Amino acid sequence: MIRKLTTLAAVLTLSACASTPAPAPPPPPRVTEAPTMPLPPPPPEDSCKSGELQYLVGRNRSEIPVPTDPSKRRVACTTCPVTMDYRPDRLNIVFDAETGIVTEVKCG
Repeated sequence: MIRKLTTLAAVLTLSACASTPAPAPPPPPRVTEAPTMPLPPPPPEDSCKSGELQYLVGRNRSEIPVPTDPSKRRVACTTCPVTMDYRPDRLNIVFDAETGIVTEVKCG
């Protein structure tokens, strides 16, 4: 009889343990993003005045006028190495290396 009571007590104890819910897992660590620098406002549509020299496209590079401020103008051939920095106030005039014909006038 004592053996039955001991077994019954053990079963009740185990069943009581089994019926309690397992504790919830801890929440995942919160990922916080590093503060970002605000982006500069986009430049005006024609900030380098490229529209004034669009007539050069299709013409020979010898027709490119001499700039009054050479620091804001770059003339380069299609195969010439140039820096990849972007300056919205700089006018880029690109000509074909073989023919000397202007292919593009753009800001940057």
